[in-house]
Amino acid sequence: MIVVETPRGLAPRERGSDFAKLSRRIAQAGLLDKRPGYYTARIGFVGGLFAGSWALFAAVGDSWWQVLVAVLLAVAFAQVTLLAHDLAHGQISRSRRTSRMAGLLVGNLAVGLSYGWWMDKHTRHHANPNHEEHDPDVSPDFLVWSERQAEAARGIARFIGRRQAFLFFPLLTLEGINLKVSSFRALSRPSLKSRKVEGLLLTAHVLAYLGAVFLVLSPGKALVFLAVHQACYGVYLGCTFAPNHKGMPVLTAEDELDFLRRQVLTSRNVRGGRLVNTALGGLNYQIEHHLFPNMPTANLRKAQPIVREYCAEIGVDYVECGLVESWAQAMRHLHEVGRSLRVGRV
Repeated sequence: MIVVETPRGLAPRERGSDFAKLSRRIAQAGLLDKRPGYYTARIGFVGGLFAGSWALFAAVGDSWWQVLVAVLLAVAFAQVTLLAHDLAHGQISRSRRTSRMAGLLVGNLAVGLSYGWWMDKHTRHHANPNHEEHDPDVSPDFLVWSERQAEAARGIARFIGRRQAFLFFPLLTLEGINLKVSSFRALSRPSLKSRKVEGLLLTAHVLAYLGAVFLVLSPGKALVFLAVHQACYGVYLGCTFAPNHKGMPVLTAEDELDFLRRQVLTSRNVRGGRLVNTALGGLNYQIEHHLFPNMPTANLRKAQPIVREYCAEIGVDYVECGLVESWAQAMRHLHEVGRSLRVGRV
């Protein structure tokens, strides 16, 4: 049995006005206002990185130096994905139509990620972060995130769960492929909007991506390039999103929390300077992002002291640590959850 100290504020309580008070402070500080200048610069930087990586790929030609280009292109893909994340949250434009059109181009066409599928999945995550029944990010597909999931684990989840802390990063090398497979599988869902458009853009991406790689590189080098690129892309995204909630309290239907506590107590901020902020696309301010998902990334840093001070006022734990420590906490949690599977208690 894992004994975890209950964070302050986790007990059920009715305080619906707590978030309203915080929201007024944030609004008065002007932190919900759009930042067109910031996003113009960021789109220019990310677009330049993406186009420049492909230009370098063409210039290097049929060479083993392309392995390094594959790593650079993985960084570019991840940064484009983070930009699609901001579009999905309405951080860049107030127009849903504009955000959706841009998201389809950035997500489906540029990196091969279904914008509609991911937006639906991510919206459900934000509504119930780290909730066993409602958050798709902690569903026990391959990994188990709680003792209850470990008890119910069968098949591959049970097998991987025994050593999941050690397998976590190796499994991330497959995340890029997993996102593409999930994107194409989502096309069969009637609930997915604009399925034909999404399908055409996803197909165009795959054809252009594979066509460029096999046109420039010999078959052997092409396969290595694809493996390195997709592996690094998956690890980058996993290292960006894993620190945010993994190892934080996992909620169930028994936990009746208001919006503020549901978001703050299940999220973790990551300390770091400008490099960390850029690399993680602002998601290192995860608590502020979950409280105000449509807040422009550039404003999250300014919102942090307001949110942290307010949480102290109302007695709610505000968790923050370094990047390496955030990964360590997530790995320790995965290892502890898998303990019962290792000792054969379930």
